[in-house]
Amino acid sequence: QHMHNCDLVNLEDMLQNGTVITGTLIEKPHSFSTACNIATQIVAQVASNQYGGQSISLAHLAPFVQISREKIRREVEVEIGELGVSPDEAQISKMVERRLREEIKRGVQTIQYQVVTLMTTNGQAPFITVFMYLNEAKNEREKRDLAMIIEEVLLQRYEGVKNEKGVWVTPAFPKLIYVLQEDNIIPGSEYYYLTELAAKCTAKRMVPDYISEKKMKELKEGNCFPVMGCRSALSPWKDENGNYKFYGRFNQGVVTLNLVDVALSSGGDMEKFWKVFDERLDLCYRALMCRHNRLKGTLSDAAPILWQYGAISRLKKGEPIDALLYGGYSTISLGYAGLCECVRYMTGKSHTDPSATPFALAVMKYMNAACEKWKAETTIGFGLYGTPLESTTYKFAKCLQRRFGIIPGVTDKPYITNSYHVHVTEHIDAFEKLRFESQFQALSTGGAISYVEVPNMQNNLEAVLQIIRYIYDNIMYAELNTKSDYCQKCGYDGEIQIVEDDGKLVWECPNCGNRDQDTMNVARRTCGYIGTQFWNQGRTAEIKERVLHL
Repeated sequence: QHMHNCDLVNLEDMLQNGTVITGTLIEKPHSFSTACNIATQIVAQVASNQYGGQSISLAHLAPFVQISREKIRREVEVEIGELGVSPDEAQISKMVERRLREEIKRGVQTIQYQVVTLMTTNGQAPFITVFMYLNEAKNEREKRDLAMIIEEVLLQRYEGVKNEKGVWVTPAFPKLIYVLQEDNIIPGSEYYYLTELAAKCTAKRMVPDYISEKKMKELKEGNCFPVMGCRSALSPWKDENGNYKFYGRFNQGVVTLNLVDVALSSGGDMEKFWKVFDERLDLCYRALMCRHNRLKGTLSDAAPILWQYGAISRLKKGEPIDALLYGGYSTISLGYAGLCECVRYMTGKSHTDPSATPFALAVMKYMNAACEKWKAETTIGFGLYGTPLESTTYKFAKCLQRRFGIIPGVTDKPYITNSYHVHVTEHIDAFEKLRFESQFQALSTGGAISYVEVPNMQNNLEAVLQIIRYIYDNIMYAELNTKSDYCQKCGYDGEIQIVEDDGKLVWECPNCGNRDQDTMNVARRTCGYIGTQFWNQGRTAEIKERVLHL
């Protein structure tokens, strides 16, 4: 279909300048709660016209807090006049702020519940990421208002949503990203209370994930902005006035290179490795150009919400989207998987071994060089992308086993490792893992995310905060993986186990032995997003074999 992958929705343009949803003009909202309602309608429409994730920023909703504040104040003053009393300014402001808090609560609730109950035309909940970045606010008042929205989002996510039994559980969406910056990362700083709340929420519900403003600015020409969906990152791009622009941009598609295949096809011969690498890169390039050419010539009428009414652009009816496909405005991604197994086969060592790390970095740089070459030849924004590998991890592994047999440490698992990650079975502490992977993340310019696997941290929030502070200083984008489960049969809310039964992996409640997936809620981070619908055997094996990093 003439559909692209993922994008950053230009919610600011759509809310401030109006939009059209299914033929109906939606004007600038007159309250925060209405803005939230419209935002969820936009999310649903966008999700039905693409196949990847989308991201929105809470900063685009923040200006409507002041609009609601002024509206509530007028209402309060009318009520006071009718009562014939004369409260002082402080009392009036207190009443206004109390009512405003209630409206923010209702608006955030709308986003949370609408997103988890919506179904798109392709039969799934919208893959939506919500970005929380205080420094996106345009002034100090707006920043304080944005802080109130962020606080409410974190409080509601900490609580969770009720399952069919009425028990609070962890929802899969929306994914939350919280930006770490100077005035929220240092204990005692103005917005540190939000970071403490974020840590508490992460320990219980696995989100938010964290972007370091400091590290991202180092890598992205002084900019800090959301990823598209779970991890796809735009390249910095300037408009005709020389201003950086991120919202309203998108990714054309991804094709993933199986690095384990390149290694095995070379038979361990280093000279042949680079030759096979070139052949596979050419194959990926041709496949990516198929995706690009499928979008080329698409008319804006194919998805008016995207191309005509502001989510991505404001093209005229009947106008092709081609101008948005070139000049680096949109990206197209060379994905990669299995760096760990590739290096192990070629060197006999893990890529964490200091003697093997240079080869691993050389592989990353080689893919980046290919992207730069293609970009120069076409002006299309090629980028190197650490593929999430949803079900592909199993598919790649089974194909490798069929072609090359079982090779210990390389093809002996029903999964291959995501992107540049340290193998899930390798023992490494959380801080060292983040430090090690940061050098690869910097080379994965089109997107990537690192994680640390942790036990239940709800009673050790100081350790969570320590990791968060380490992320701020050392790596651009990272998350903490914990567990959040519930057995509907017996009420057990600890970790649901994976056990082997006649060669098949099944989920089992350790308390009552329940194996009915329909009567248990299991949430695990599997590919940047939280998964709650269970997984294929390959991904389940990968989850089972994860070692803790803390």
